[in-house]
Amino acid sequence: MAKIRIGLVGCGFVSELHMYAYRRVYGVDVEVKAVAARGDHVVDFAGRHQIPRVYRSFRDLMADGELDVVDICTPPNLHSSMIVDAMKGGKHVICEKPFAGYFGRDDDKAPIGKHVPKVVMYERVLQEMEKTCAAIRKTGKLFMYAEDWIYAPAVTKTAEILRATKDKILFMKGEESHSGSHAAHAAQWAMTGGGSLIRMGCHPLSAVLYLKQVEAKARGEAIGVASVICDVGNVSACLRPEERAFIKANPIDVEDWGTLTVTFSDGTKATVLSGDMIMGGVRNLIETYTSGGSLFANITPNTHMMSYQTNEEKLASVYITEKVDRKTGWQYVCLEEEWTRGYLQEIQDFMECVATGRQPLSDLALAYETTRVNYAGYWAAEEGRRVTL
Repeated sequence: MAKIRIGLVGCGFVSELHMYAYRRVYGVDVEVKAVAARGDHVVDFAGRHQIPRVYRSFRDLMADGELDVVDICTPPNLHSSMIVDAMKGGKHVICEKPFAGYFGRDDDKAPIGKHVPKVVMYERVLQEMEKTCAAIRKTGKLFMYAEDWIYAPAVTKTAEILRATKDKILFMKGEESHSGSHAAHAAQWAMTGGGSLIRMGCHPLSAVLYLKQVEAKARGEAIGVASVICDVGNVSACLRPEERAFIKANPIDVEDWGTLTVTFSDGTKATVLSGDMIMGGVRNLIETYTSGGSLFANITPNTHMMSYQTNEEKLASVYITEKVDRKTGWQYVCLEEEWTRGYLQEIQDFMECVATGRQPLSDLALAYETTRVNYAGYWAAEEGRRVTL
């Protein structure tokens, strides 16, 4: 089997996770041959990961004729154009979440999150996604949506049980929350396409949409999203500066808290929560209540290992888990975090897809529907009503 050659775009936090996963792919010959990013830190990134070629622009990376796959790990406002350009250039594409979003137009009043009506955003995002999807399909290349939750062992086991029991899912509750992003672009709608709901809530949203389709297929039913209600807010705005010692969120025109409820066409429900002001590390949870039982997928935190320590200084070199602000006291230590959260399985699936030509578990349809429902939620929240889809 020929070697699969990867070009990575971006060298931030998620790129580190992808590199960890590429090194652990088995049964497929894979090499990350190039990385592109604007800042000088890309040189250090390439050296640390032994990537032979460094480019300072996406255009230069695209001119590299040796690459088979482009892995897009950039801020969301760059995703759509890079996806289309890479696939028209003959590359398969892996793209981080979200698939698309509204990032403003020339005549928009800034900041757009406070001035552009969400119904306008919803309509324009759908138009943009339709064009992007048409361009993708025309190329005949693979689009792989980097949604790690679909591959997290707790979620894949939930799916296995649903297939076996064929039980009806009555209600799902999902959450991703933490104390706020360190990335400056996370505060601005024009770069991220929304706040906590799309930046974090997209993960549990994708999971509930995926699991509902697992159920539908197992039972021989057709189930879609019928309507959405939503509420969002900037709850940390009430804090005084001295009260922000542990809260990283400082939104400009995005929300730091959101809750979205989906009603499916069979009358069942799912609620997704996200928060940028929740302490104690990352919460990645999904609960599934069915006609025959209950399934609790505690991705993080989980009880693989618990620690009680008293000396912060001695733990300086020890990793506990993402986004935890201290290592003393009782801690939920995340073992093999990249496996627990699905990054290893995600990249393994994608490389097998490139090698064999099959479609990935996390595909274009899931990418599209997650974004559509998310923006319907923003529309519903702004107008204070149920949006029917």
